[in-house]
Amino acid sequence: MSDLISHGLKLHLVGEHSDLLAQRLGIRSTPLAESDGAIFMVSATSGIVRADSQVWVEARELYIPSVVVITDLTAENETDFEDMALIAGKILDPVVTPYLVLHLDDGSPAALIDLATQMIHDHSSGSLQIRESEPEHQEVIAEFREEYLEALEAAGDDAFENALIYPALPWIESNDLGLSEIAQFLDRIPITR
Repeated sequence: MSDLISHGLKLHLVGEHSDLLAQRLGIRSTPLAESDGAIFMVSATSGIVRADSQVWVEARELYIPSVVVITDLTAENETDFEDMALIAGKILDPVVTPYLVLHLDDGSPAALIDLATQMIHDHSSGSLQIRESEPEHQEVIAEFREEYLEALEAAGDDAFENALIYPALPWIESNDLGLSEIAQFLDRIPITR
């Protein structure tokens, strides 16, 4: 999936399902003080535990680029990605959502729409296919896209790499929806430690 380890990136993973994500990405967790970046796992069913929010504070003090990964996003779950991103942004620090989740008719997550490019990252067939979005998709995401682009502009270039802005990304364990997008953000982290 990723060559993150091969080029020396050290990541600290925190939270429920972090071992599984590390396995899927082909990485292992390192101590926070020795890490180039951090991944904070937030479950849409169980939320954020106090110990994880304390590690978040430590990561902020160390200016470690961090990604919030939201898990347990199923059709049965009443809390969706956008709701959980808002909750994470209140408990941790404000987050940005570079992607929104698109659902099938039965409510199950199947694709992501990139708010910057408006391209759809479709995982419904089991492999990633990137395609143009439809006008109705663009209309639905218009407000979210505007907020995201404004946040990026206000934060400045390299805001993520400098630990000034924190992306919240979905990850669906069953079909790995979001895994490649998580890896793309991790690839942007400079190796400094």
